[in-house]
Amino acid sequence: MDDTRWLSAADQDVWRTFVTMLGALGEHMDRQLQRDSSMPYTYYEILVVLSAAPGRALRMSELAGLRGSSRSRLSHAVARLEAQGWVERRECPTDKRGSIAVLTDAGFAALAAAAPGHVNTVREAVFDRLTPEQVTALGAISAAILDGIDPDKTLPGCRELR
Repeated sequence: MDDTRWLSAADQDVWRTFVTMLGALGEHMDRQLQRDSSMPYTYYEILVVLSAAPGRALRMSELAGLRGSSRSRLSHAVARLEAQGWVERRECPTDKRGSIAVLTDAGFAALAAAAPGHVNTVREAVFDRLTPEQVTALGAISAAILDGIDPDKTLPGCRELR
């Protein structure tokens, strides 16, 4: 017996619009950061997470979890950030198998330089297009979806928006 709960035509339209928007928004953010700061969106987000961490440092495994990334993909990205001088990888003092990613002063400066253009792009692409009520609804919808796929709340994001 097939227990699949198929999407209605209206649900399919919403889902396809959502997926298209999500992909296009990520590409839009990436293009702006590449153009204005020579930095992929993925690298920007790694720098953001490190900048908010105590001592601007996190274990690589924790950083991968917070970014929702595989360890191998994160390791490659951090290697590129190291080559830029924006991140240093240090040995973990409590676990010789682990390593810690540390945001350097140069990385913090690169983040600070990229942030204004990125924030303007976010504002123009998202918040300027929505009413205050839609912004509130977007926050609540995003939090509800995150709660469903990340019930242990390991991913960053404010979920107190309801």
